[in-house]
Amino acid sequence: MPRPQGFSYAEQSGGTVTITHLGRTAGTLRGARAEQFLAEVESGDPQLVMARWTGNYKRGNERTARNHPRNNR
Repeated sequence: MPRPQGFSYAEQSGGTVTITHLGRTAGTLRGARAEQFLAEVESGDPQLVMARWTGNYKRGNERTARNHPRNNR
């Protein structure tokens, strides 16, 4: 599984965190969720953490979908 890339985050006033992917907003976190996210980013792989929090990560079924007869054109 390829490593996620292209994610970044910015802390804003009021405890808000904005996560972007390739320059586009992928998610906004506020309050306790923002604090939890920041703690997790500090302790792990930031790209993987941001991919998980935004739901933008591979789910393991890509190979199955690629080999489906409907996709063999």
